[in-house]
Amino acid sequence: MFSPVIERCLISVSDKRGLAEFARGLGEAGVEIFSTGGTRRLLEQEGIAVRDVSDYTGFPEMMDGRLKTLHPKVHGGILCRHDRPDDMAALADHQILAFPLVVVNLYPFESTVARPDVTLSEAIEQIDIGGPTLIRAAAKNHAFTTVATDPAQYEQILQEVRQEGRTTAALRRQLALAAFRRTAQYDRAISDYLATATAADAETPFPDQLQLSLVRRASLRYGENPHQQAALYADPTSSGNNLVTARQLNGKELSYNNLLDLDSALAIVSLLPAAGAVVIKHNNPCGAAVAERQVEAARLAFEGDPVSAFGSVLGFNQPLEGETAELLVEPGKFVEAIVAPSYHDQALQILTTRPKWKANVRLLEVGPLAAGSSERQIRQIAGGLLVQQADDQPDEPDEWKIVTQRQPSDAQLADLRFAWTMVRSVKSNAIVLCKDRGLCGVGAGQMSRVDAVEIAIRKAGQRAVGSVLASDAFFPFPDSIQAAATAGISALIQPGGSRRDEEVIAACDQRQLPMIFTGRRHFKH
Repeated sequence: MFSPVIERCLISVSDKRGLAEFARGLGEAGVEIFSTGGTRRLLEQEGIAVRDVSDYTGFPEMMDGRLKTLHPKVHGGILCRHDRPDDMAALADHQILAFPLVVVNLYPFESTVARPDVTLSEAIEQIDIGGPTLIRAAAKNHAFTTVATDPAQYEQILQEVRQEGRTTAALRRQLALAAFRRTAQYDRAISDYLATATAADAETPFPDQLQLSLVRRASLRYGENPHQQAALYADPTSSGNNLVTARQLNGKELSYNNLLDLDSALAIVSLLPAAGAVVIKHNNPCGAAVAERQVEAARLAFEGDPVSAFGSVLGFNQPLEGETAELLVEPGKFVEAIVAPSYHDQALQILTTRPKWKANVRLLEVGPLAAGSSERQIRQIAGGLLVQQADDQPDEPDEWKIVTQRQPSDAQLADLRFAWTMVRSVKSNAIVLCKDRGLCGVGAGQMSRVDAVEIAIRKAGQRAVGSVLASDAFFPFPDSIQAAATAGISALIQPGGSRRDEEVIAACDQRQLPMIFTGRRHFKH
């Protein structure tokens, strides 16, 4: 395939990272540079020779820069087929210069609409017209035209231009694919934003069409089981710190199940106050606690269910400290992975020098945590997707109602608040028992709520005495109250809303148990 020598290029970018170095390298390789607006001014300030596109076309920029490059003397030079005599004759007849290299990236629409205070008019102004047109023209003609849409591509392009004066067909094809992916992603972001704005007018948060554009970040060793293939994809529109953007500081590759468990750990500790720690096993918390000191929270979390904690995933909501790391490496403990905002140097030293830990345990640094992202959740079913808002907003205790004659003590209230935070993270039907702001018994994923109560009590053992109980949904019958009272549970919290609420309240009053109705259910299927 014919590869034209790159004697000339057009540059027009919003993201100017690495641009001066790239343009300087092109100039040194004998490439003539044409540019517009702010890009041209930057290059001139850097002492790089550049020609103004308006001077070349004879047509000025207008409408606050909306109209700059939409001109036959620009697009003819991009779209010409260098092996077609008629195309080359058309260039000569109309005094059109060929542009074998086009360097363009787009107005920052995605980052603009990510601002919570953005207005519709501000968003509209960040819809690029000339940029996508240039990119699509160059990508269509990639047999002859090289298109760069990302600063990460500059180095390889410059290397080939320096060596051969041109780019290879393989690189042009690769860059064209990246270009079409970028314009597709850009158009999808605009479509999604306008659809959401329209949906907001219609008082629904969901657009009538949902289009997803995800980028494969990693091929995983396998899925939930070794015979299943799996991969991790990143959502470019996602905001905030998360596992996909986290840095892995140590350990083996992350597995599909590791990622699910780490995501659960991150979601839970983001909702916990003070120094919080959680122990996750098979996507459910088997231990969790908050305390004044992180090491104490970790100790209490392990005590929640020491047997289940073997081979678990841990989450922390504060930088991991050295004394916490010392606790984690004690004999008898085995951890698959840890996620934390960051790690103190002493903690990293401890966790990455012990032979078993250095070889196996994954350490994820995710950055500062923030509760309540309200991102949409998507789950696949046969033939389609289910979409909902994430259940990650903190509940308001001011809206709770104490429905029993007996009032909870301050200590019980603290435990009830902690228990209510925890139960929302357990698979339904869900029951948790908590004591001293630590998780001591979990009944998860049961078809019968009374079965979940009995499992949580059995897991807690003697620790059930004096603990508080949280239920993710209402009690349909008073039988669970009877079981809780027999086990020595001291207070309960649940959403309420059953037709038998009065019977359940009466059962608590008969046993002098305080109970709170939150008015909000937290099913997790």
